[in-house]
Amino acid sequence: MLQFFAKYKFFAIVLFIMSVIIIVSIYSILKPQEKLPVYQPDMVNTELVDTTVQWVRKYHKIADFQLLNQNGDTITQDFYQNKIYIADFFFTTCLDICPIMTDHMLEIQEKIKQDPEVLLLSHTVIPQHDSVPVLKAYALEKGIDNSKWNLVTGDKKQIYDLARKSYLASKTDGDGGPYDMIHTENFVLIDKSRRIRGFYDGTDPKAIDKLLDDLRILKAEYQN
Repeated sequence: MLQFFAKYKFFAIVLFIMSVIIIVSIYSILKPQEKLPVYQPDMVNTELVDTTVQWVRKYHKIADFQLLNQNGDTITQDFYQNKIYIADFFFTTCLDICPIMTDHMLEIQEKIKQDPEVLLLSHTVIPQHDSVPVLKAYALEKGIDNSKWNLVTGDKKQIYDLARKSYLASKTDGDGGPYDMIHTENFVLIDKSRRIRGFYDGTDPKAIDKLLDDLRILKAEYQN
């Protein structure tokens, strides 16, 4: 009996390995990889979308931009090339939702501080007040990591167009007043192709947990 098992030991090992491979393959087929949706303007509440892009059903991407960060550096889309990033809109003197959003973004900053693939981007909606020095003081006060997170200011129309036509995160494009842009609490998850992959309530801790989980799913897309 022992001689029989010794004779066929190699074949038994090969058969076992093939069985494991078959089982894993079947499991992979039955449980497909999780994948996030790619959001298009026609999938989003029309209140948040400029009328010029509401009809778009595919190929929507974040437009090119050129803004200044808290250090006075020019920040363009090239800074985020081949990166995943999380974007939002705020202003430094906001006393209601913005402090909560900033605190949650700081939590995300801590989670991604060792991750070279992920960055953060916050746009002020009152650039006439939130100048580079104001953003710098805010960044120092909050403990913002300049290597991970840009607070940007610049041309008001460009910022408002980005909010309404690219990130789909503003309820109005304003009427010319100093606080005329009604920005949402949304954090927007952007992939390496500059596409929207998720919206999250930046004031809700559970939504932040969902964002971090979706970030894991999105990173896995590129690993596979």
